[in-house]
Amino acid sequence: MINVTTQEAADLLRQQDNVLVLMHRSPDGDTIGCGYALCLALRWLGRKAQAVCSDEIPMQYRYFTEAAEEQTFTPQFIVAVDIADTQLLGDKLAGYEDRVDLCIDHHGSNREYAHYGLVCDQAPACAQILTEVIRAMGVPVQGAIADALFTGLTTDTGCFRYASVTADTYRTAAYLVEQGARNGLINRLMFETKSRNRLELEKQALDSLRYYCEGQIALICITAEMMRTTGAVDNDTEAIPSIPRQIEGVKIAITVKQKGERLFRISLRTTEEADASAICSQLGGGGHKAAAGCSYEGTLEEAVRTIVTLSARSLGDMV
Repeated sequence: MINVTTQEAADLLRQQDNVLVLMHRSPDGDTIGCGYALCLALRWLGRKAQAVCSDEIPMQYRYFTEAAEEQTFTPQFIVAVDIADTQLLGDKLAGYEDRVDLCIDHHGSNREYAHYGLVCDQAPACAQILTEVIRAMGVPVQGAIADALFTGLTTDTGCFRYASVTADTYRTAAYLVEQGARNGLINRLMFETKSRNRLELEKQALDSLRYYCEGQIALICITAEMMRTTGAVDNDTEAIPSIPRQIEGVKIAITVKQKGERLFRISLRTTEEADASAICSQLGGGGHKAAAGCSYEGTLEEAVRTIVTLSARSLGDMV
Protein backbone atom coordinates (compact mmCIF):
# COMPACT_ATOMS: atom_id res chain seq x y z
CA MET A 1 0.00 0.00 0.00
CA ILE A 2 1.26 3.47 -0.89
CA ASN A 3 0.71 5.82 2.03
CA VAL A 4 -0.60 9.25 1.06
CA THR A 5 -1.08 12.54 2.86
CA THR A 6 -4.41 14.27 3.41
CA GLN A 7 -3.77 16.60 0.48
CA GLU A 8 -2.64 13.76 -1.78
CA ALA A 9 -5.80 11.80 -0.96
CA ALA A 10 -7.89 14.91 -1.69
CA ASP A 11 -6.14 15.50 -5.01
CA LEU A 12 -6.58 11.85 -5.96
CA LEU A 13 -10.31 11.97 -5.21
CA ARG A 14 -10.80 15.18 -7.18
CA GLN A 15 -9.46 13.42 -10.28
CA GLN A 16 -11.99 10.56 -10.14
CA ASP A 17 -15.49 9.94 -11.43
CA ASN A 18 -17.92 7.06 -10.95
CA VAL A 19 -16.69 6.50 -7.41
CA LEU A 20 -18.00 3.68 -5.23
CA VAL A 21 -17.59 4.28 -1.48
CA LEU A 22 -17.58 1.10 0.61
CA MET A 23 -18.81 0.97 4.22
CA HIS A 24 -18.29 -1.98 6.55
CA ARG A 25 -20.94 -4.56 7.42
CA SER A 26 -23.01 -4.01 10.56
CA PRO A 27 -22.50 -0.31 9.91
CA ASP A 28 -21.97 2.15 12.74
CA GLY A 29 -22.20 5.92 12.77
CA ASP A 30 -18.57 6.43 11.74
CA THR A 31 -18.57 4.34 8.58
CA ILE A 32 -22.04 5.61 7.60
CA GLY A 33 -21.15 9.23 8.27
CA CYS A 34 -17.89 8.95 6.35
CA GLY A 35 -19.44 7.04 3.46
CA TYR A 36 -22.23 9.52 2.87
CA ALA A 37 -20.11 12.61 3.54
CA LEU A 38 -17.58 11.55 0.90
CA CYS A 39 -20.34 10.59 -1.53
CA LEU A 40 -21.99 14.00 -1.16
CA ALA A 41 -18.65 15.82 -1.41
CA LEU A 42 -17.86 14.10 -4.70
CA ARG A 43 -21.32 14.92 -6.03
CA TRP A 44 -20.77 18.58 -5.10
CA LEU A 45 -17.76 18.43 -7.43
CA GLY A 46 -19.99 17.12 -10.19
CA ARG A 47 -18.88 13.51 -9.95
CA LYS A 48 -21.04 10.41 -9.82
CA ALA A 49 -20.67 8.65 -6.47
CA GLN A 50 -22.54 6.13 -4.38
CA ALA A 51 -22.02 4.88 -0.82
CA VAL A 52 -22.80 1.17 -0.40
CA CYS A 53 -22.95 -1.38 2.42
CA SER A 54 -23.64 -5.11 2.63
CA ASP A 55 -26.21 -4.46 5.35
CA GLU A 56 -29.17 -2.11 5.44
CA ILE A 57 -28.50 1.41 6.72
CA PRO A 58 -30.62 2.02 9.87
CA MET A 59 -33.41 4.56 9.54
CA GLN A 60 -32.09 6.61 12.46
CA TYR A 61 -29.44 8.08 10.11
CA ARG A 62 -31.94 9.32 7.54
CA TYR A 63 -31.44 12.95 8.64
CA PHE A 64 -28.40 12.95 6.35
CA THR A 65 -28.61 9.77 4.24
CA GLU A 66 -31.75 10.98 2.47
CA ALA A 67 -29.66 13.75 0.89
CA ALA A 68 -27.90 11.16 -1.30
CA GLU A 69 -30.36 9.72 -3.81
CA GLU A 70 -29.27 6.47 -5.42
CA GLN A 71 -27.12 6.68 -8.55
CA THR A 72 -26.24 3.84 -10.90
CA PHE A 73 -23.00 3.61 -12.86
CA THR A 74 -20.07 1.32 -13.56
CA PRO A 75 -17.53 1.96 -10.76
CA GLN A 76 -14.16 3.26 -11.91
CA PHE A 77 -12.63 4.08 -8.52
CA ILE A 78 -13.22 2.25 -5.22
CA VAL A 79 -12.82 3.90 -1.82
CA ALA A 80 -13.15 2.15 1.56
CA VAL A 81 -13.89 4.23 4.67
CA ASP A 82 -13.42 3.07 8.28
CA ILE A 83 -12.56 -0.46 7.13
CA ALA A 84 -9.43 -2.08 8.58
CA ASP A 85 -9.83 -5.44 6.83
CA THR A 86 -11.66 -6.53 3.69
CA GLN A 87 -13.31 -9.29 5.75
CA LEU A 88 -15.46 -6.47 7.15
CA LEU A 89 -16.97 -5.74 3.75
CA GLY A 90 -19.62 -8.43 4.14
CA ASP A 91 -20.98 -10.86 1.57
CA LYS A 92 -22.54 -8.36 -0.82
CA LEU A 93 -19.32 -6.37 -1.23
CA ALA A 94 -16.82 -9.23 -1.02
CA GLY A 95 -16.19 -8.95 -4.76
CA TYR A 96 -14.40 -5.65 -4.20
CA GLU A 97 -11.84 -6.94 -1.69
CA ASP A 98 -9.01 -6.92 -4.28
CA ARG A 99 -10.17 -3.78 -6.06
CA VAL A 100 -9.93 -1.03 -3.43
CA ASP A 101 -8.03 1.96 -4.80
CA LEU A 102 -8.03 4.14 -1.69
CA CYS A 103 -8.56 3.34 1.98
CA ILE A 104 -9.24 6.07 4.54
CA ASP A 105 -9.13 4.60 8.03
CA HIS A 106 -8.13 5.14 11.67
CA HIS A 107 -7.42 1.58 12.85
CA GLY A 108 -3.89 0.57 13.82
CA SER A 109 -4.81 -2.96 12.76
CA ASN A 110 -5.38 -1.88 9.13
CA ARG A 111 -4.35 -4.70 6.77
CA GLU A 112 -3.02 -2.34 4.06
CA TYR A 113 -5.21 -3.95 1.41
CA ALA A 114 -5.73 -0.86 -0.79
CA HIS A 115 -3.47 0.57 -3.48
CA TYR A 116 -3.37 3.93 -1.68
CA GLY A 117 -3.93 4.43 2.02
CA LEU A 118 -4.56 7.33 4.38
CA VAL A 119 -4.47 5.68 7.79
CA CYS A 120 -4.09 7.62 11.03
CA ASP A 121 -4.46 5.48 14.14
CA GLN A 122 -4.17 8.56 16.36
CA ALA A 123 -7.59 9.74 15.23
CA PRO A 124 -10.42 8.39 17.42
CA ALA A 125 -12.83 8.44 14.47
CA CYS A 126 -12.42 8.12 10.73
CA ALA A 127 -14.68 11.17 10.44
CA GLN A 128 -11.92 13.30 11.94
CA ILE A 129 -9.61 12.33 9.07
CA LEU A 130 -12.27 12.65 6.41
CA THR A 131 -13.24 16.13 7.56
CA GLU A 132 -9.75 17.31 6.65
CA VAL A 133 -9.80 15.41 3.35
CA ILE A 134 -13.07 17.01 2.26
CA ARG A 135 -11.81 20.45 3.24
CA ALA A 136 -8.66 19.81 1.18
CA MET A 137 -10.90 18.82 -1.75
CA GLY A 138 -12.26 22.36 -1.69
CA VAL A 139 -15.79 21.23 -0.88
CA PRO A 140 -17.91 23.30 1.55
CA VAL A 141 -18.54 21.29 4.71
CA GLN A 142 -22.19 22.23 5.13
CA GLY A 143 -25.66 20.75 5.44
CA ALA A 144 -25.82 16.96 5.25
CA ILE A 145 -22.03 16.70 4.89
CA ALA A 146 -21.48 18.47 8.21
CA ASP A 147 -24.20 16.37 9.88
CA ALA A 148 -22.71 13.14 8.54
CA LEU A 149 -19.19 13.96 9.69
CA PHE A 150 -20.33 15.09 13.15
CA THR A 151 -22.30 11.85 13.46
CA GLY A 152 -19.19 9.80 12.76
CA LEU A 153 -17.14 11.85 15.18
CA THR A 154 -19.55 11.78 18.11
CA THR A 155 -20.56 8.11 17.80
CA ASP A 156 -17.03 6.72 17.58
CA THR A 157 -15.92 8.77 20.58
CA GLY A 158 -18.93 7.94 22.75
CA CYS A 159 -20.01 11.58 22.63
CA PHE A 160 -16.38 12.61 23.27
CA ARG A 161 -16.06 10.53 26.46
CA TYR A 162 -13.22 8.18 25.45
CA ALA A 163 -9.57 8.65 26.33
CA SER A 164 -8.69 8.48 22.62
CA VAL A 165 -10.25 11.92 22.08
CA THR A 166 -7.59 14.56 21.41
CA ALA A 167 -7.52 18.33 21.25
CA ASP A 168 -7.74 17.99 17.46
CA THR A 169 -10.96 16.02 17.90
CA TYR A 170 -12.57 18.87 19.80
CA ARG A 171 -11.30 21.34 17.20
CA THR A 172 -12.85 19.23 14.44
CA ALA A 173 -16.15 19.08 16.34
CA ALA A 174 -16.12 22.85 16.86
CA TYR A 175 -15.46 23.39 13.15
CA LEU A 176 -18.35 21.12 12.15
CA VAL A 177 -20.74 22.92 14.52
CA GLU A 178 -19.56 26.24 13.11
CA GLN A 179 -20.42 24.92 9.65
CA GLY A 180 -23.95 24.07 10.76
CA ALA A 181 -23.80 20.49 12.06
CA ARG A 182 -26.89 19.97 14.23
CA ASN A 183 -24.99 18.67 17.26
CA GLY A 184 -27.96 18.82 19.65
CA LEU A 185 -30.26 16.86 17.35
CA ILE A 186 -27.54 14.37 16.43
CA ASN A 187 -26.50 13.61 20.00
CA ARG A 188 -30.13 13.22 21.06
CA LEU A 189 -30.81 10.76 18.23
CA MET A 190 -27.58 8.84 18.76
CA PHE A 191 -27.45 8.68 22.56
CA GLU A 192 -30.82 9.57 24.07
CA THR A 193 -33.36 7.92 21.77
CA LYS A 194 -34.10 4.19 22.07
CA SER A 195 -36.82 1.97 20.68
CA ARG A 196 -38.79 -0.24 23.05
CA ASN A 197 -37.24 -3.26 21.32
CA ARG A 198 -33.77 -1.97 22.10
CA LEU A 199 -34.62 -1.34 25.75
CA GLU A 200 -36.01 -4.87 26.09
CA LEU A 201 -32.86 -6.30 24.47
CA GLU A 202 -30.64 -4.35 26.86
CA LYS A 203 -32.71 -5.68 29.77
CA GLN A 204 -32.29 -9.31 28.67
CA ALA A 205 -28.59 -8.77 27.92
CA LEU A 206 -28.03 -7.39 31.42
CA ASP A 207 -29.76 -10.45 32.86
CA SER A 208 -26.90 -12.50 31.34
CA LEU A 209 -24.21 -10.43 33.11
CA ARG A 210 -21.35 -12.43 34.61
CA TYR A 211 -18.19 -11.35 36.44
CA TYR A 212 -14.69 -12.83 36.38
CA CYS A 213 -11.32 -12.04 37.98
CA GLU A 214 -12.85 -10.52 41.09
CA GLY A 215 -15.02 -8.16 39.07
CA GLN A 216 -12.30 -6.88 36.74
CA ILE A 217 -13.99 -8.58 33.78
CA ALA A 218 -17.70 -8.27 33.01
CA LEU A 219 -19.37 -10.26 30.25
CA ILE A 220 -22.83 -10.17 28.68
CA CYS A 221 -24.32 -12.34 25.97
CA ILE A 222 -26.74 -11.54 23.16
CA THR A 223 -28.26 -14.70 21.75
CA ALA A 224 -30.30 -15.23 18.61
CA GLU A 225 -33.25 -16.03 20.87
CA MET A 226 -32.96 -12.64 22.57
CA MET A 227 -32.98 -10.92 19.18
CA ARG A 228 -36.03 -12.92 18.12
CA THR A 229 -38.11 -12.42 21.23
CA THR A 230 -37.41 -8.69 21.54
CA GLY A 231 -37.75 -7.92 17.83
CA ALA A 232 -34.45 -6.05 17.97
CA VAL A 233 -32.26 -5.50 14.92
CA ASP A 234 -28.47 -5.41 14.62
CA ASN A 235 -28.29 -1.65 15.07
CA ASP A 236 -30.02 -2.00 18.46
CA THR A 237 -26.93 -3.79 19.77
CA GLU A 238 -24.41 -1.08 18.85
CA ALA A 239 -24.25 0.59 22.27
CA ILE A 240 -24.50 -2.58 24.38
CA PRO A 241 -20.74 -3.38 24.50
CA SER A 242 -20.13 -0.14 26.39
CA ILE A 243 -22.65 -0.91 29.13
CA PRO A 244 -20.59 -3.35 31.26
CA ARG A 245 -17.58 -1.05 31.08
CA GLN A 246 -19.59 1.47 33.10
CA ILE A 247 -19.57 -0.87 36.11
CA GLU A 248 -17.23 0.18 38.89
CA GLY A 249 -14.04 -1.88 38.97
CA VAL A 250 -14.47 -3.37 35.49
CA LYS A 251 -11.35 -3.14 33.31
CA ILE A 252 -12.49 -5.38 30.46
CA ALA A 253 -16.08 -5.45 29.20
CA ILE A 254 -16.97 -8.32 26.90
CA THR A 255 -20.05 -8.76 24.74
CA VAL A 256 -20.57 -12.07 22.95
CA LYS A 257 -23.21 -11.80 20.25
CA GLN A 258 -24.57 -14.78 18.36
CA LYS A 259 -24.43 -14.34 14.57
CA GLY A 260 -25.11 -17.92 13.50
CA GLU A 261 -25.66 -21.36 15.00
CA ARG A 262 -21.93 -21.68 15.76
CA LEU A 263 -20.69 -18.17 14.95
CA PHE A 264 -20.23 -15.41 17.50
CA ARG A 265 -19.08 -11.80 17.30
CA ILE A 266 -17.04 -10.71 20.31
CA SER A 267 -16.69 -7.04 21.24
CA LEU A 268 -14.30 -5.72 23.88
CA ARG A 269 -14.26 -2.34 25.61
CA THR A 270 -11.42 -1.70 28.02
CA THR A 271 -10.02 0.89 30.41
CA GLU A 272 -6.41 2.10 30.22
CA GLU A 273 -5.21 -1.02 32.10
CA ALA A 274 -5.94 -3.39 29.18
CA ASP A 275 -5.45 -3.50 25.41
CA ALA A 276 -8.60 -4.67 23.61
CA SER A 277 -6.88 -4.83 20.22
CA ALA A 278 -4.06 -7.03 21.51
CA ILE A 279 -6.57 -9.45 23.04
CA CYS A 280 -8.74 -9.67 19.92
CA SER A 281 -5.76 -10.04 17.61
CA GLN A 282 -5.15 -13.47 19.14
CA LEU A 283 -8.44 -14.55 17.55
CA GLY A 284 -7.78 -12.85 14.21
CA GLY A 285 -9.53 -9.60 15.08
CA GLY A 286 -8.38 -6.10 15.92
CA GLY A 287 -9.37 -2.51 16.43
CA HIS A 288 -8.20 0.05 18.97
CA LYS A 289 -6.64 -0.25 22.41
CA ALA A 290 -9.93 0.64 24.11
CA ALA A 291 -12.34 -0.96 21.64
CA ALA A 292 -11.86 -4.00 19.44
CA GLY A 293 -13.61 -7.08 18.13
CA CYS A 294 -13.18 -10.55 16.69
CA SER A 295 -15.19 -13.59 15.64
CA TYR A 296 -15.33 -17.09 17.10
CA GLU A 297 -16.66 -20.35 15.67
CA GLY A 298 -17.90 -22.91 18.16
CA THR A 299 -20.43 -23.05 20.97
CA LEU A 300 -21.40 -20.13 23.18
CA GLU A 301 -19.70 -21.76 26.15
CA GLU A 302 -16.47 -22.18 24.17
CA ALA A 303 -16.57 -18.59 22.96
CA VAL A 304 -17.05 -17.30 26.51
CA ARG A 305 -14.34 -19.53 27.97
CA THR A 306 -11.83 -18.57 25.28
CA ILE A 307 -12.28 -14.80 25.41
CA VAL A 308 -12.42 -14.72 29.22
CA THR A 309 -9.19 -16.74 29.41
CA LEU A 310 -7.39 -14.40 26.99
CA SER A 311 -8.70 -11.36 28.82
CA ALA A 312 -7.66 -12.70 32.21
CA ARG A 313 -4.15 -13.41 30.93
CA SER A 314 -3.85 -9.83 29.73
CA LEU A 315 -4.50 -8.72 33.29
CA GLY A 316 -2.08 -11.26 34.70
CA ASP A 317 -4.89 -13.28 36.24
CA MET A 318 -6.09 -16.86 35.88
CA VAL A 319 -9.69 -18.07 35.63
